[in-house]
Amino acid sequence: MAVNDTKLADAENPAAAMKCDSDDVDLAGRANWLRAAVLGANDGLVSTASLMLGVSAVKHDVRAMVVSGFAGLLAGACSMAIGEYVSVCSQRDVELAQLERDGRRGGDEERDLPSPVQAAAASALAFSVGALLPLLAAGFIVGYRMRVAVVVVVATMALAAFGCVGAVLGRAPVARSCARVIVGGLAAMGVTFSLMRLFRASGI
Repeated sequence: MAVNDTKLADAENPAAAMKCDSDDVDLAGRANWLRAAVLGANDGLVSTASLMLGVSAVKHDVRAMVVSGFAGLLAGACSMAIGEYVSVCSQRDVELAQLERDGRRGGDEERDLPSPVQAAAASALAFSVGALLPLLAAGFIVGYRMRVAVVVVVATMALAAFGCVGAVLGRAPVARSCARVIVGGLAAMGVTFSLMRLFRASGI
């Protein structure tokens, strides 16, 4: 009965129904943007922390570790921005072609087209935010062992936070999502550190 009443109300007030649908679309779009930002920050965190730990396995100097991390931040942010720009440009071209075909058939539907520049800037910013965390953690620690431990701890805490946010946005189990993100990030850092340690031990 409640379903029938809802349908009847929508039929009597189509403008309100269309507004509700539009609000749902806007919320979904914002959620997708936020989820992409979380993923970008996660990429920046894991790649930069892994790079810094890999360099530290060969050279214990704090300067080498921080400089390598900063270089990774710049390279990663540029790569993410360019990749996102090209991807959104391709998506925009497809949507423009579809709009042109719909116009020829007499359709007058309007839609918001994605902005390649905005997407590229958001992707680069998200990556940079994630990459800054291990950089700030390592920049003020003099001792080698303590510096490595602090980077790992800060990265783990940030991964847990990113996993929670991603789970909430994706409506997935929080504990499982956090565990998956943490295990994946620690695995990447551990593999990088271990392989570079082998390089140091072999004298290459």
